[in-house]
Amino acid sequence: TASRTLRKHLVVPFYTCISVESSLNSHIKMVKMPSSLCFLILTWMSNSNKIGCDAFMTPPTTGAGRANSRYGRTNHVENVMDEEEAKFRFGVVSSLYAKKEKKGGGGGFGGGGASNAAKSKKKRGRGQGNLLDTLEDKNEKPKKNKAQTYVKSDQDALLQSLAAKSATSVIGQAVASSPYHNTPEADPFWELMPSLLSSKFPNVPDSQLERVAGFIRHTLDPNLPLEDDIIQNEWRPHDEIHAYMPGLGPTQPFHDPSSLELCKQLSENYDTIVSEYEALLEDMEAKRKDRFQSVTSMNYDSGWRTLVLFYNGHRIPDFPYKLCPVTTRIMESVPLAGRIAGFNRQKPNTGIPLHSDGNNMWLTCQMGIKVPSDDKAWIRVGPETRRWKQGECLLYDTTYEHETMNEHESEERVVLHIDFFNTLSMTKVEIEIMEYIYHLREEFMKAEGVSKVGAQIL
Repeated sequence: TASRTLRKHLVVPFYTCISVESSLNSHIKMVKMPSSLCFLILTWMSNSNKIGCDAFMTPPTTGAGRANSRYGRTNHVENVMDEEEAKFRFGVVSSLYAKKEKKGGGGGFGGGGASNAAKSKKKRGRGQGNLLDTLEDKNEKPKKNKAQTYVKSDQDALLQSLAAKSATSVIGQAVASSPYHNTPEADPFWELMPSLLSSKFPNVPDSQLERVAGFIRHTLDPNLPLEDDIIQNEWRPHDEIHAYMPGLGPTQPFHDPSSLELCKQLSENYDTIVSEYEALLEDMEAKRKDRFQSVTSMNYDSGWRTLVLFYNGHRIPDFPYKLCPVTTRIMESVPLAGRIAGFNRQKPNTGIPLHSDGNNMWLTCQMGIKVPSDDKAWIRVGPETRRWKQGECLLYDTTYEHETMNEHESEERVVLHIDFFNTLSMTKVEIEIMEYIYHLREEFMKAEGVSKVGAQIL
């Protein structure tokens, strides 16, 4: 049955060994596959508007689903795929797993595109299940024609057609450039990406996908050279880059906060945001529940703890958002990136050690909430050092090496911290596609049993 991590997407169980019959007038045997690939295939069919997905898929009301609603997206589709379409789609999965008796999945972005060799091998036999009730479109009466026998040659022909179509797109060419493409080590997640993106974004021309294709190339082949603006910049450790989109243009350690509406909204609502922060503290005290977390061991050792409002771009289950509606609304006005967003505390006489974050598609905004007196709290990004001010924002690029320090003897430092996709350099289409890819990758890895997705996907 479906992985528990996919409950927000699936409302009925499904078999990891799929067969389609009866109303589809076909009988397609399939090799067994993990829930993660089931998720990708169902997503693909949903995107393509070829299957009555409302029977088994419901858009989530929080997290990624909320973002989809914000951008006007929908997963509701109509019609039932015909026999040839069924063979075409389900044949892809059969091909991926018939070619190899190995594990699915793989590491996070920047892992070279190969599947995770550390996972144990499982025997994948043939079997049959029944998704008729799940796939049925109640608006159409099922045909009573006699089921047809699955013919492997038909599958092969359809797979060749899919390969030809994928090869002509810029995304397909990027996937094909991987040193692992069409080998047993290929990551099925990326092998399916051309079809997933073309079905989800059918009207986006290749000319708008060049930089996304560049991101995929660098993800699948980490040995590709980076651009000179990183390689030749002594303040940007290029060996720590693990998620890279080429062609974003020049950058700098700190950006002008006035260039971003987010910073303007935060500063204008400073008093309200402080009141909402204090309300969250009072709620924690009343419920005796500490919501502050040290997201990484580095943060914990450095006295930095976060009251997380969003994780990997999603809302936190059971979080009291009703206590901070203005803060939440402003944060959700930007495409939140796949790290943390929330209120950061730093203890007196502590600091985050020198490091860099290896994703050039994100920017970080921090607004001072409670700042120690005498300018004792500072951050250095590259060669520049700046100090937090209450109600003022700092906007910076974390591909530069950076460190922080609160030098005050007794006062803590609190900032509102937001990681988001670089709206100054990326187009809306690029951001929507990257949000979609990150969301799929997270669900894929959850279904593969990766418990700490944040550490793997980023």
